[in-house]
Amino acid sequence: MKLYVKETSMVQPAECRPRHSLWLSNLDLLQLKNHVITIYAYNKPSADQGGSASSSELFFDTKVLKDSLSKALVTFYPMAGRLGRDGNGRLELDCSGEGALFYEAESETTLAELGEFLPVPEGGEFSPGPVVQLTELAPRVDYSKGVSSYPLLILQVTRFKCGGVCLGIGIHHSLADGESSLSFINTWSDMARGLPVAATPFFDHTILRARQPAAPKFHHTEYDPHPTMITNNKQQNPPKPATIDIITITPEQLQNLKDKAKFRCSTYEIFTAHVWRCLSKARGLADEQPTKLQISVDGRSRLNPPPPPGYFGNVIFHTTPVAPVGELVSEPMAQTVERIRQAIRRMDNEYLTSAIDYLEDPSSPEGIIQLPGYCRSPNLKLVNWMWLPFKGADFGWGSSILYRKTDLSEGMGLILPRNPDGSLSLVICLEADVMEPFKKLQYESGP
Repeated sequence: MKLYVKETSMVQPAECRPRHSLWLSNLDLLQLKNHVITIYAYNKPSADQGGSASSSELFFDTKVLKDSLSKALVTFYPMAGRLGRDGNGRLELDCSGEGALFYEAESETTLAELGEFLPVPEGGEFSPGPVVQLTELAPRVDYSKGVSSYPLLILQVTRFKCGGVCLGIGIHHSLADGESSLSFINTWSDMARGLPVAATPFFDHTILRARQPAAPKFHHTEYDPHPTMITNNKQQNPPKPATIDIITITPEQLQNLKDKAKFRCSTYEIFTAHVWRCLSKARGLADEQPTKLQISVDGRSRLNPPPPPGYFGNVIFHTTPVAPVGELVSEPMAQTVERIRQAIRRMDNEYLTSAIDYLEDPSSPEGIIQLPGYCRSPNLKLVNWMWLPFKGADFGWGSSILYRKTDLSEGMGLILPRNPDGSLSLVICLEADVMEPFKKLQYESGP
């Protein structure tokens, strides 16, 4: 993609606050130390689409965006800060007010030329296909210079020759999960439209501090090393080429799955079970091969007492049912659903409190236990965006027509919010030779 960055700036809060540090919880430290980048695409409004001439001429006016961003950073002031370390070397948030990085760019292509607008596989060899380098639509971050060297919020407005625009928003994962990130984006977009905003984010992460001394009640298998591929070789094979695609399941196909399962279950449960089984079949794994399903669970409604409304940070836990492939692909769908249901059901206050304690490791430089890496084959990680409060990121020129995460690792899938027709879409990254068999099995919709 031919893209040129025309201007870079640092947007600071409209009002200054005294500089101070915020403690980060074990759940914050659990996250990957990088930015989660989401790209929003917008068509330029025309007169026959209800857009006025003036609004069309000022489409995605960067002055409006920067002014409203500066105001939003007063309310969400930690986002204008940087990461730092306390006296023990533990990561913390330095509320320095240094600001957010803002790029303005232009591309010689059109939105239509972005094709399927898919993310980019992380690491390994790249498999050719209709994958667009979405990473170009947000500022690049050099993480090698230390945690204090880069902004926690990075943004980029890219204008295309068709008049369309992409807005890339990157928020460091140590700062916020999806729920918190969207509360900021929704507040910023409301401010850009001149709407009254009553956001009252809560930044005290010490409410999720481990007990002293830490007293985990359970062994948390979700933080154990992931199962590796059974092989006769002493060394694991190198990663294969990866590719990314979108699978969409219609409401009729979802209902067909539920009917054949003969088991009362939620759409999320049946869809997750179907994906896990189909992928295990498509990979052609040995019957005795263990496979782990990693599911993200929001702890806000499960902790007792729950975090205050507006809690801004990470409250994401993981649950990980594990099964031998042979059992998984041969058992009734109802049994697979029950595996998932039981794994989620156990995530009550007692278990989550134990998980926070389990992560604690004062002897570690990072303050938490060493964590497993990417959830690659023979495993599957599913991130659920079905219920996140997406409002279309309307900054005054209409809602986005599309949004995407910029990158995925092999073995990772992202369940998007329901489409207007009730269908569900899954963006997934798999080894290239597995993708087509997986898609075929998905659409067969068998139990």
